[in-house]
Amino acid sequence: MSFKYLQKIPTPAQITQQMPMSAKLIKTKAARDKEILNVIKGKDSRLLLIIGPCSADDTEALSEYVQRLSRLQDKVKEKLILIPRIYTNKPRTTGVGYKGMLTQPKASEGPNISQGIIAIRRMHVRVLSETGLTAADEMLYPGNYPYLEDILSYVTIGARSVENQEHRLTVSGLDIPVGMKNPTSGDLNVLLNSVQAAQAGHTFIYNGWEAKTSGNPLSHCILRGAIDHHGQSIPNYHYEDLIQFAQLYLKRALVNPAIIVDTNHANSDKNFREQPRIAEEVMHSLSKSKDLKKIVKGLMVESYLKEGRQEPGGKTFGQSITDPCLGWDDTRELILKLADKCK
Repeated sequence: MSFKYLQKIPTPAQITQQMPMSAKLIKTKAARDKEILNVIKGKDSRLLLIIGPCSADDTEALSEYVQRLSRLQDKVKEKLILIPRIYTNKPRTTGVGYKGMLTQPKASEGPNISQGIIAIRRMHVRVLSETGLTAADEMLYPGNYPYLEDILSYVTIGARSVENQEHRLTVSGLDIPVGMKNPTSGDLNVLLNSVQAAQAGHTFIYNGWEAKTSGNPLSHCILRGAIDHHGQSIPNYHYEDLIQFAQLYLKRALVNPAIIVDTNHANSDKNFREQPRIAEEVMHSLSKSKDLKKIVKGLMVESYLKEGRQEPGGKTFGQSITDPCLGWDDTRELILKLADKCK
């Protein structure tokens, strides 16, 4: 065999015992969960804004960023619910490159997953303690979810994972909203099949157990654009795209139909500066259609303290080391504009 077993990974129980959630944080999370759940269920008309860096690689910078978000949350709380992106796993198209803090707790050093698990939980707990904002993370590896399951208020399933059976079945056991992205091909039936599978109950192998789930009625769709066979980006955020998809979605008779629009990735052709324009276009579309306003529940934006990106090991505080992001000034302006456009 070519496997070399490096070290035994600590169990979720061991990690959570080392860094438990305080009673205060548990109460804060419960309140936030209820607010976000009510948006997905249509009981709260506020807009969700899932916003933050492409990947969370530096605890100090991430803490500073979310503290700024927290201060803005107070200003826009009547219109927006801000959910910080604290993405600790980074999918790589070719398998090469920085794979996130869970794998590399220090981006300038090699992998150490045991230390990475400790680092990401410590970061999530710290940010929640400092800001009161529970976060979103991407479930790149279903087996890792138990290390953060008592902290997260939102989970994303990426475009390359959404067709995977293990991801779909794992989502069926979660009790928080899970946004499932359309695959890179843009096939919307594949996306809806994923949500339908996640909303059903299943029996399957999970983390060494035969597990049974009851289905997750809070699983829903994220539109992130597509890539055609020539490698060109095809956006799916325009008014006509949203109307067509909403009709297709409602025909499935799924529970709590909800759409989040990702303003980056293939929707922006990876031009991060286009995100504010795309967000404003989506808001304009919502103002023109009661049906869209009812089903589109939020936006996803990639932003950080400093605009753009740098190579791993770079010294610019608060700048992405993966995909480029909006800087803080543009982020603040965007959030305030979105709040102003919410009616």
